Amino acid sequence: MKQGPDKMPIAIIVGATGQDGTFLYNLLEGKKYSILGIGRRSIITNIKDWDGSKTFDICNFEEVAHIVQVLQPDEIYHLAAIHHSSQDPVAEPVNLLHQSYDVNVVSLFNFLEAIRRFSPNTKIFYAASSHIFGKPIDEPQDENTVINPVSVYGITKASGLHLCRMYRSVHHVFASVGILYNHESWLRGEQFVSQKIVKGAINCKKNPLNRVILGDLSVEVDWGFALDYVDAMHRIVLHTEADDFIIATGEKHTVEEFVSIAFAALGLDWRGFVEERKEIITRTTVALVGNPAKLMRKTDWKRAITFSDMVKLLVKKTGEYDER
Repeated sequence: MKQGPDKMPIAIIVGATGQDGTFLYNLLEGKKYSILGIGRRSIITNIKDWDGSKTFDICNFEEVAHIVQVLQPDEIYHLAAIHHSSQDPVAEPVNLLHQSYDVNVVSLFNFLEAIRRFSPNTKIFYAASSHIFGKPIDEPQDENTVINPVSVYGITKASGLHLCRMYRSVHHVFASVGILYNHESWLRGEQFVSQKIVKGAINCKKNPLNRVILGDLSVEVDWGFALDYVDAMHRIVLHTEADDFIIATGEKHTVEEFVSIAFAALGLDWRGFVEERKEIITRTTVALVGNPAKLMRKTDWKRAITFSDMVKLLVKKTGEYDER
């Protein structure tokens, strides 16, 4: 099903219904791609005559190999992941490990091996995470920082990065890795602190009796904008050589800063609405900040929005999105 040189390029997005997958789908569709988007429970596609009612098990090699062999995609973006927030209830460790390993590692291996066997010209992007660094000595972290994960999520994402490196060096597969730091939008899951803050502020505006309970306001985070990071993913795939890239802003901001800007955007003083309860943190986190210099130098990427303007935009767009 490979297209000719004057036809639309073909992309597969694994994790197409999540925050990044949704924005990436829109970006590629705007660039006239034919897209197969694989979600957790659904398929979204603009490929004519493709049966969108059929779902795929990305952890099943035969199913993955069939898709890759039939479509012969130009690009594959592996964005699917199992992630556990530091403010979520403590997960059952055995189930969390199995689920994380299957989605974050096994499914990636399936796509890499399918490319090697059936579609050697396909480029693949893997979304790794700053959690691969664990508790680093270096600040900011770059592509040479020692990988030393301390969580199941970080361990499995580090395994995925090493798989890409192996297929890149041994099998000459174009396998690039984006090491992504926190990135936000109005599509972010409600379990993440950014949306807890934004939706909490909106609810307080609607009802002044509402309160927002947060863990630790002094925690520092390298926060970026999801649309900027999706743009980086595409630039990485279009780069002439497969490589690893930090996708980050290079800046740290506290949770308190995020809270202050979000409430101020609604004309509120956060101090009257936010309660800090450090005991709700289920695991300790380390302030991570990335150095995107290599990404900027090699792909001409740069973020389009500042931290303050991003928070204000999240408040505006989340309010509009929730009213639909």
